[in-house]
This record gives sequence, structure tokens and C-alpha cells, in this order.
Amino acid sequence: MAYGCVLLVMSFRSSSVTVGLERAPHRSLLKALGIIDEEMSRPFVAVVNSWNEVVPGHIHLDKVAQAVKAGIRLAGGVPFEFNTIGVCDGITMGHEGMKYSLASREIIADSIEVMVEAHRFDGMVMIPSCDKITPGHLMAAGRIDIPTIVVTGGPMLPGFVDDKMRDLISVSEGVGAYQSGGISKREIYELEEGACCGAGSCAGLFTANTMAAMTEALGFSLPGCGTVHAVDAKKMRLAKMSGMQIMNLIKHGVGARSIADRRSFENAVMVDMAIGGSTNTTLHLPAIAREFGVSLPLSTFDELSRRTPHLVNLRPGGSNFLLDLERAGGIHAVMERLSSKLHTDTSTVTGKTLGENLREFVIINPKTNKEIIATLEEPLHGEGGIAVLKGNLAPGGSVVKQSAVSEKMLVHAGPARVFESEESCMKVIMMGDITPGDVIIIRYEGPKGGHGMREMLSPTAALAGAGLIESVALITDGRFSGGTRGPCIGHVTPEAADMGPIALVEDGDLIEINIPERTLNVRLDAETLKEREENWKPPERELKGYLARYQKMVSSASNGCVIE
Repeated sequence: MAYGCVLLVMSFRSSSVTVGLERAPHRSLLKALGIIDEEMSRPFVAVVNSWNEVVPGHIHLDKVAQAVKAGIRLAGGVPFEFNTIGVCDGITMGHEGMKYSLASREIIADSIEVMVEAHRFDGMVMIPSCDKITPGHLMAAGRIDIPTIVVTGGPMLPGFVDDKMRDLISVSEGVGAYQSGGISKREIYELEEGACCGAGSCAGLFTANTMAAMTEALGFSLPGCGTVHAVDAKKMRLAKMSGMQIMNLIKHGVGARSIADRRSFENAVMVDMAIGGSTNTTLHLPAIAREFGVSLPLSTFDELSRRTPHLVNLRPGGSNFLLDLERAGGIHAVMERLSSKLHTDTSTVTGKTLGENLREFVIINPKTNKEIIATLEEPLHGEGGIAVLKGNLAPGGSVVKQSAVSEKMLVHAGPARVFESEESCMKVIMMGDITPGDVIIIRYEGPKGGHGMREMLSPTAALAGAGLIESVALITDGRFSGGTRGPCIGHVTPEAADMGPIALVEDGDLIEINIPERTLNVRLDAETLKEREENWKPPERELKGYLARYQKMVSSASNGCVIE
């Protein structure tokens, strides 16, 4: 009887595992897992979980997965859970471990492809959280193109220290404040103890929560998922509902590429500009789009930023937390504000268009909504959060979170202080040997030269804590944490390892930054640059293992650091 039942599901991918006399060995192995005959005829759904005991943003995802699997079973599917790796950027910050963070994105995408394609799953519910993990999951979704829903893990609640809400950046900036005599040893310890208070991705609009917002804006999460906090029971309900909804997508054959197209990615970029998200989106969204067959050049971010106002003042650029945005209505409330600019006919995993979802959206806290999310008529800033700068120092482009830059530093010129690594720069900052007006250059930290393009939260937070964030700029071919604020310009392309102009800068050269005009220049003539180029020698750094392979294959930051 069960054998006859499986003959009814030939349209499922999993039928290549479950149907036919020759698949008796396969069914035998599935029965070793506890699968029964009645389940052989049902859709097999991968529950792709990034749970681990290393990352605070992931520590609770085993519970989220249980809710997802319950939803799948309620709707008649058979869930199979497996895990991906996940690196905690905060724990790896400021040392050699950070070199593996961005590079892990490709391993995550590849490993999901291997598991899902090898075992012929009919659909998948992805449960990522944190910086590179969510992009890696979405890249795999576009590549595999089967029905997919994403349940992001949710933000951490802010901590509470010294009568104020705090987060990880409070601690990072506290290091600089302590070093400069601004706070006591006891105060920095209290920040360490209380700022990060439990499960979830760090409490501000850093990269993890920015990418959760992008996932919802792309249409891959149920409405509200992007800002529902890790400890909120609503997260579990959304997880269960996502497990149920994946069965509808499987029933109707709605693959991932049916959800996201060029217009969906433009929507995500506009939401990113409106909320003032992490500059890391200029790496991740192009890489994700590529897997969906969509070209999303760096210039798109600047074009959309010029016509999308900044509406939400969240940390690190502002004083509000993700909790405030959640209470104001979350990402759907932001999209409701932007609806006249968005492509509202795009598809979503609800089975409805974005416009239909927005028409059903109800703002339950109107006062908070108005306080936290500005209007198009009276925005916080007329332009979006990210600006793309070019010039003779960055011919291929560079990025800055302009919404987190003080007005007095939007235009700046100062002498270069050149460092060949993050560590050498951090040592000088901690010694107090940086002068107001300086322009710090950290080079050989790009995807090839830095062997992984490390984030620079430690030096930027130390500058902020020392009170220098409104008088000192920092430029790098590496990248910045979503927690960075101030005139910090990253992703300089070509990078120093590719003999980009940033490799030729010397101490004392005048650096000119003009964010409104989108320019980044070193005041040197072409002849001087050519002379320096003839004498250029890159530093030698020993590589082995995965990073050696990564260095050979990775593309530039302007192309999303994808593997070619």
C-alpha cells in the first residue's frame, strides 16, 4: 500500500529517492532514521539550521528549528534538519580569526548546495543569524532554486548598564574611553558584564540585523520576522507558520527565483538606505543577486541612495535600538513609509505581493511608529545611509555609512597616517598617538591582501571611545563592522594587494574626502604616483589551507568578493 502511495508523488524532487523498486535500499536507509511508509509519499523539507554553541545569535536556533519542524509536520511535510557553520564576528574581531569570517560565506553556500542537492529535498526552511551566515544561506537559495523560506534568528535585547540601554558597541567604544581616561576600570567591567544580555544578534543595526531586514525586504521571510527579537515568543510562532507556509510553496512549485528578481533587490537596497544599514550590504546583496541571475553593481547603491531618504535613526549612527524599530512596526513599517518608491508588485513567500502584504499591515503602536520612523516629507537625511566615493585613491569605488558621519566630517582634508595592518594601527591608537585632523590609512586588509577582508571595529570603536570620531577619518581596503560609526571609508578598490593607489600613499600625503560630492582623493599628481608604483613591493605573508585557496579565487570588493 505504501509503495502505491509513493507512485503519486513523481513530481517531487524527493521521488528520485523514494519511488520505485530500485529505491528499496534508499527507503531502507530512510527507515533507519525512523521514517515510516506514510511519510515516503510526502514532501521532504530541509531545515537548514546554523545553530551552534559559539555564537550568541545562534544559541537559541535549536528551539526555532523545533518550531519550524512542527509547522512542517502540521502541514503534511517531512522535515530533515542539518547544520551549517557560523562565525561570530564579535569574537573574531581584531585578530587573525577575523580573516575567516567573510570567507565562511562561500563555504556556507556550498555546503547547503551539497546537502540539498545530494538528498533531493523538495523545499527548505533556512534558519540563519549573524553577519555572513544569512548571506550564505540566501546565496544557496538562489543557486538551488527550490521553494525556500528564511526564519532569521532575531536581535538580542539591549543590556542595561549605568541606567542606559547598552550593546556590544558600548563595550568596544568603552575600550577607547578607558584608555583615554574617560571611564574607570570598574565601568568598563560593568559594560563587559551587562551589555550583551543573552541570545540573539547584537542589539543595534549592525550587519546581522541589517541582513535580517534585507531578507524580509527581499520577500523571503514572513512579515515581521526581521526585527522580532530572539527571546520573543512571536519568533517561535513565525517559525511554526514558516514551516507550514513552505508546504504551500512546494505545492505550487514556487522556487526561490520566483520570489526575488531585479526589482526585489532594488527594494532591499532602498530599505537599506532608509534604515541606515551596514556597509557590508554592498558586499552581500551583489553576491546574493548573482546567485539569482541578477546584476547588482556598486553604482546601484549610490543611485538609489541619492533618491531614498534616511528615515530611521538606529545604533550605531543613532540612539535607538532594534527593539525600538520592532515596537514601531519593524521592516514592514519602513516599507509602508517607502511604498511610493518601492516595487510593490514583487512576490513574497506569503503567496501575495509586497503591496498586498502592506495593505494588510496594521500599525499597533502609532505613537512609537511616528517617533522612530520619519516620513518622506520630513526625513532624517535627504539621502540614504550609504554613499559610494570614487577618485584617484579609489578608482573602483569605496563605501561609507554617511548617515553615521558627523556633518563637520562630511568634507575633510588631512595628512595620511599609513599602517600596513589593523594591528599596527590599533597599537598606535591605544598609545594615544593619533592627532585630530589625521586621516588613518589601513591597507593590505582587502579580500586578497588581507586574506579575508577583516572588519575594523576595534580601531573605529577605539577612536570613538577616545573622542576622535569627529576629527579623525579612517580609510581602508578592508571593511567595517555594521557597528562602526564616523568618517570610516572602506572597500577601497583596487585594493593595495592589486597595486591600487592606496598602496602608494605615504605618511603626510594630503587626503581629501568629500562625501556630498562622492570623491576620495590623495593630492598627488599622476607622475608621482607612477614613480611610486615602479618602486612598489607588496608585503610577503605566508598563507595555507582555505585562505590560500580563497585568495586565489576571490574577486574585488566592488564585485561583492564573490568566488570567480
